[in-house]
Amino acid sequence: MLEQTTIEYEKAILIGLITQQQDEEKSREYLDELEFLTYTAGGEVIKRFVQKMEKPDPKTFLGSGKLEAVLEYVEANDIGTVIFDDELSPGQQRNIEKILKCKVIDRTYLILDIFAQRAQTSYARTQVELAQYQYLLPRLTGLWTHLERQRGGIGMRGPGETEIETDRRIVRDRISLLKKKITKIDRQMEVQRGNRGALVRVALVGYTNVGKSTLMNVISKSEVFAENKLFATLDTTVRKVVIGNLPFLLSDTVGFIRKLPTQLVESFKSTLDEVREADLLLHVVDISHASFEDHIASVNQILDEIKSADKPTLMVFNKIDAYEPEVIEEDDLVTEKTKAHFTLKEWKQTWMQRENTDAIFISALNKENMEEFRKTVYDTVRDIHVTRFPYNNFLYPEEYEE
Repeated sequence: MLEQTTIEYEKAILIGLITQQQDEEKSREYLDELEFLTYTAGGEVIKRFVQKMEKPDPKTFLGSGKLEAVLEYVEANDIGTVIFDDELSPGQQRNIEKILKCKVIDRTYLILDIFAQRAQTSYARTQVELAQYQYLLPRLTGLWTHLERQRGGIGMRGPGETEIETDRRIVRDRISLLKKKITKIDRQMEVQRGNRGALVRVALVGYTNVGKSTLMNVISKSEVFAENKLFATLDTTVRKVVIGNLPFLLSDTVGFIRKLPTQLVESFKSTLDEVREADLLLHVVDISHASFEDHIASVNQILDEIKSADKPTLMVFNKIDAYEPEVIEEDDLVTEKTKAHFTLKEWKQTWMQRENTDAIFISALNKENMEEFRKTVYDTVRDIHVTRFPYNNFLYPEEYEE
């Protein structure tokens, strides 16, 4: 008989700032996302603290009064973890831990922790481990009561190498080893990509949790892991897909997120090579999310960083089944119509239609408008295929057929 297991969530509080660059609405939005990240990592958010400041305090991030209030709440409610929405410097983290006497982490480390949970293959684990060590190196501090480790013998008398220096050396050696390992795997993956023959390569890109893996499962009839949590996919999956008479390769890549840690962009460079080497990008967007336009901007920024912003791209607006515009009552003469009140039809007539004449609105979960999606993808991939491989025979006669 199976035993019933209960998941114990760690009690956590979130801390954010309202600054000139980040107004109250933005701050609330970021903390909502941080709460989802905390839940994904196995934490339960009990309370949020927000402070208005021109810029973070260089020593303690928050002002002394607010930090005192946080300390009172931590002690009164037995809070184990305090999570900051922005990256803390090693000094700030050390100072805050001394005051709060509990575990203090920032958004970067939280994302690294989720990646560590989600990494399945040896390659993904190596990439995450490298990012974690790069994050950890400047944060190694004297956590030991003794100061030094003696090395005896002639010529070795004196202070010797301190424990912290030994640890730093071990971490640097480990980083060097992991980089070599990743370089070796990169070469292997490059050979794999080179062996895929005369097929057009299509990559799914987008913000995390927009439904890329669900869409991959629908069109490739495969069983890629999909879940309503952030970063469900870390390992790139490549499948051969045939639409009508046209075969092509489709890859599902890691999702992007705002304030993505630089260590992760660095260590996941090779995973992002699937995006770099793709002939066509399918930019999947969760249209039911209130901030989907910000998500598009974040993804475009990361695509620009990895020099893939100028690739042919199809915009795929997913989750139309979950989209619900806000409604203004007929007798309401005060409320002003905003984007939140747009119907899907009205959205289609905005910048989406002007800038992306091939924008597609679908629901991968309920398989709505999938025929239109397949037809658009078929036409776009076929144009690339004919240009790239003019003498390559198709599998079947030329007309589009299901």
